[in-house]
Amino acid sequence: MSSYSRTTKRASTLILWALLTLWFSPLSAQRTPAPEDLPVQGTPGSLTGLQLEPSRSADLEGALSRHDYKRAETILLDEAQRDPRSARTAKIYTLMGHILFLDGQYLNSAIAWKKAEAIASLDDPTRFSLAMAYLRLNRADWGRDELQKLSQRDPQNPLYLYWLAKLEYDEREYTPAINKLRRVIEVDPNMMRAYNNLGLCYDSLGQFDEAIQSFTRAIELNRKQKQPSAWPPLNLAVSFISLNRLDEAEARLHEALSYNPKFPQALYELGLVLEKERQFEEAIAPLKRATELDPSYAEPHYTLGRIYQRQGKREEAQEEIEKFKKLKKESSSQQSPALEQTMPSGGAPLQHRPLP
Repeated sequence: MSSYSRTTKRASTLILWALLTLWFSPLSAQRTPAPEDLPVQGTPGSLTGLQLEPSRSADLEGALSRHDYKRAETILLDEAQRDPRSARTAKIYTLMGHILFLDGQYLNSAIAWKKAEAIASLDDPTRFSLAMAYLRLNRADWGRDELQKLSQRDPQNPLYLYWLAKLEYDEREYTPAINKLRRVIEVDPNMMRAYNNLGLCYDSLGQFDEAIQSFTRAIELNRKQKQPSAWPPLNLAVSFISLNRLDEAEARLHEALSYNPKFPQALYELGLVLEKERQFEEAIAPLKRATELDPSYAEPHYTLGRIYQRQGKREEAQEEIEKFKKLKKESSSQQSPALEQTMPSGGAPLQHRPLP
């Protein structure tokens, strides 16, 4: 094997490893999905077809091994400008799009892939990555279009069905989302996220028995993961809270926190459970910790205010309620009802939980 072939193979392996790291990373515990939640599928393209000079290939490989994505992008952009309409340039733009995605430049990654598509058709893994970039840009409509194209070509692919179901859940179209997720499970019975999100759909419809069954299966599969996610036990805990099964909810919240002690949602729910159990003093610590970990999280402040009010600490209670109001106002510029009508009652703290 020539030194050029060995170099291109090593560089391609490095990129594939980085993409697989994103794909298999644990679910994020942040309220806004992190890049790891939007996987890039497949190999971004072999360097062999790029026809780089050996020195340029070595430079590119070195940049990738150092995670110096800016340098890699510069090399590829310079190569693309040499012959803007060639098949080689389409491959360069395709590779550039994957590197830009890894670099968190989702708009630029989408632009690179569309430039490649203007020259030659995108392969399915790249089109899926384009859909994920659109989702990172909060363009669910564009992402759905790409996912539908993929699903039409491969109707039984569980990955495409899963993400289409996610978009339906986000739009509160729970029944079609359930139908898709059940198809996903038929094809891939061990897809933990499908069971977890199926539970969320059932929970949103008030079908708690089905939700608990789905969450329980998700937790069983989750425990077998190398790095279990905190989301499935949290989601089951919220369903238990809705049914006032507080002991079971508390157990699942402790499980979630064992996977991620810095999970604001789980800390908030734990504080809520302790409040319901009238353990007011014990509830304060997890609620405060939730606000420290996520300063934009409004609900813990409202629960703290309620606890302080019960303890006769009127000034502290008013301070927490004012913080809640301020954060709620900042979080939604389209808030139409009176703020008092949107305050949590304590019974359904996550009325529309985001799919992790």
